[in-house]
Amino acid sequence: MAQVAKVVDMTDFEVEDFGALFEESVKESGKNEGSVVTGIIVAVEKDTVIIDVGLKSEGRIPLREFMVNNVAPELKAGDEVVVYLEKIENRNGDTVLSREKALREEAWIKLEKACANQQRVDGVIFGRVKGGFTVDIQGAVAFLPGSQVDIRPIRDVTPLMHITQPFQILKMDRKRGNIVVSRRAVLEESRVEARNDLLAKIAEGQILEGMVKNITDYGAFIDMGGIDGLLHVTDISWRRISHPSEVLTLGQNIKVIVTKFDQATKRVSLGMKQLEENPWQGADVKYPVGTKLSGKITNITDYGAFVELEPGIEGLVHVSEISWIKKNAHPSKLVSVSQEVNVVVLDIDASKHRISLGMKQCEENPWAIYAAKVNAGDLIEGEIRNITDFGLFVALEGEIDGLIHHSDLSWSEPGDVAIKAYKKGDMIKAKILSIDVEKERISLGVKQLANDPHESEFGNIEKGSTVTCSVIEAHDDGITVKVTDNIQGFIKKSELARERQEQRTDRFAVGDRVDVKVTGVDKATRKLTLSIKALEADEHKKAISEYGSVDSGASLGDILGAALTQAAEEKTTKKKKG
Repeated sequence: MAQVAKVVDMTDFEVEDFGALFEESVKESGKNEGSVVTGIIVAVEKDTVIIDVGLKSEGRIPLREFMVNNVAPELKAGDEVVVYLEKIENRNGDTVLSREKALREEAWIKLEKACANQQRVDGVIFGRVKGGFTVDIQGAVAFLPGSQVDIRPIRDVTPLMHITQPFQILKMDRKRGNIVVSRRAVLEESRVEARNDLLAKIAEGQILEGMVKNITDYGAFIDMGGIDGLLHVTDISWRRISHPSEVLTLGQNIKVIVTKFDQATKRVSLGMKQLEENPWQGADVKYPVGTKLSGKITNITDYGAFVELEPGIEGLVHVSEISWIKKNAHPSKLVSVSQEVNVVVLDIDASKHRISLGMKQCEENPWAIYAAKVNAGDLIEGEIRNITDFGLFVALEGEIDGLIHHSDLSWSEPGDVAIKAYKKGDMIKAKILSIDVEKERISLGVKQLANDPHESEFGNIEKGSTVTCSVIEAHDDGITVKVTDNIQGFIKKSELARERQEQRTDRFAVGDRVDVKVTGVDKATRKLTLSIKALEADEHKKAISEYGSVDSGASLGDILGAALTQAAEEKTTKKKKG
């Protein structure tokens, strides 16, 4: 029994001694838990790789940990691989290994070195997380904040995902396993280099490629790789566009030409249409005045409508050239955008890219048609279409109107009084007074249907004659006088006397009788131009001729005194008789 017990004790001693020896051998080999070690593939079984790392048991790693971009590499027995030693022996006595952690650990070492040296690293954006994206950086997972994706905000990051591109490491924390990277920092650095290179080479007339960075009402800003240039809305296309967004979109890549470069301010003006042939070249030959064409209305404004004759060439139909009849209507009431219309070229200036067009010229002139049918003096009858402060508009043939000025309504009543007797829609008879086709004007009259009852009375008054009037009313600027029972006149303040100090309206009272000279007669309007000053001037000349002579020896004062005394006596006699 003693011998048996001794054997058992020896066995226990040998087991404990073997464990100590194994642990000592592991320490000597440097294969500690949490370290990266090199192992040899023993076998590859379906989805598992068996690896010997020199410990008492082999480790097993899923084949998926060796896959690259979802593709399994060709592994075979005898290949050396780097793995991460998680546990030397688990509860089952197995060695626990990891290929992913080995790659991650190896990547961390390289990335820490790159971060310290501020070197760029390659990575792949493969997922989205709150506030940004996840990036595979050589096996390590890094965080890319949304603000660090690009220099400017990007709506769609899809084109940037799953492709290898450079990043800058901003921050690393091995304990927490955090890595923060930036794509923007790389772009900004490249942008500065590109900007300096472009500024050294840029010149007017140079053709460049750029991306639409921003769109405004007046144009678009184009990013040419470090330099932004302005593409004005007028330089986008030869054809008229209301807003740059009709042609351009954010992020669009376009070709532009440098139209102006200010070296001092580094401002660049760009053009797109200059890369195309100018459609206005030779337009004055292609579209001579009088040419009839057809086109499409592209834009309508308060002052007219723009008609596209061909891509890049538009002409303006002024509102006055749209219709013979509808003069006061807004262009939008007469035509519509995209409408096909016929036009006539009225004027062209190819150097200023301007063509004046007319639409009404494609139709017969209703004024000319009507003028060919009637003559001045003919009688007409029509409906009162409109009433204004200055007269009545009467409907005639061909939808044209004739105007009866309020002064042509009555011989006896003032126009502003006579016009109150009419209302819109009434039928009225009138006489054609004049026709002006060029000015599209037909003048009518109602009072001309009867003879002027005072025509003979007015006809007896001639220019240059002297008439005696009675003062009706005194004003600040002159006096109103009655020449006959039916004829009145107005004497301006400056015509009340020869002497300036006598040109006062307060010298005259209502009922005073004054002699005046008729200096003007307008039989059409029955207006007289009257002047006391002119009459006194005539009397002065007459006095000189009658009383003054060299032989008599009379002075100028004697002559004027005698003449004025006689004139005063004559006026007194007339007043007494009156």
